[in-house]
Amino acid sequence: MPEGDTVFHTAANLREHLVGRELSRCDVRVPRYATVDLTGQVVDEVLSRGKHLFIRVGAASIHSHLKMDGSWRVGNLPVRVDHRARIILEAGQIRAVGVDLGVLEILDRDRDGDAVAHLGPDLLGADWDSARAAANLAADPDRPIAEALLDQRVLAGIGNVYCNELCFVSGHLPTAPVGAIGDPYRMVTRAREMLWLNRFRWNRCTTGDTRAGRQLWVYGRAGQPCRRCGTPVSYDDGGQRVAYWCRSCQR
Repeated sequence: MPEGDTVFHTAANLREHLVGRELSRCDVRVPRYATVDLTGQVVDEVLSRGKHLFIRVGAASIHSHLKMDGSWRVGNLPVRVDHRARIILEAGQIRAVGVDLGVLEILDRDRDGDAVAHLGPDLLGADWDSARAAANLAADPDRPIAEALLDQRVLAGIGNVYCNELCFVSGHLPTAPVGAIGDPYRMVTRAREMLWLNRFRWNRCTTGDTRAGRQLWVYGRAGQPCRRCGTPVSYDDGGQRVAYWCRSCQR
């Protein structure tokens, strides 16, 4: 599931393969931008902002958001292209394919920041501001913790996996009010640490144990014993987001 760490890692991968190279092919398969052709332009930058990714080429910026199922495939030719491709970029023997992207648009490079101006502090950004993130989180004490953590206007980069894991390690139910968090600063700092340690991994780990099947505390472990107390992990998919929790450890 793409979250801020996945997007950061994806940006690093694209940066390694594309920056400084001239595009020899640009095939945008979104009707609104189908006539855009950046062939001959040099890729100057690739950067992430929360869950958003920007590839800056000449005067343009390719803005994408992976949503739930999107990805970028990049490497030496041939890289597979199928009906799910939304954009194909080639630079000599390098091919990058945006697959099932939830958002793909071509923006004016000088104004691409407008697309993410609403976001809170970026957990993996150079301008991360833990004090502001903590203040944003604490601003509405009656709001459910999970809802606040998933609000990208509060802090940018947390998705459902990290939301559930953070609730577990802090000992709170996802439905508990933000006011129950004794130290919001500690919560956002822990969030930053989780994403930072996973920023170059495709298989994230929050437990400190990277062995298969042992990487996460509660997410995806419905009915399995809690790693701390042995209580079966509870699960609810009745809302907009799936929730996992230990009814003994999280109160």
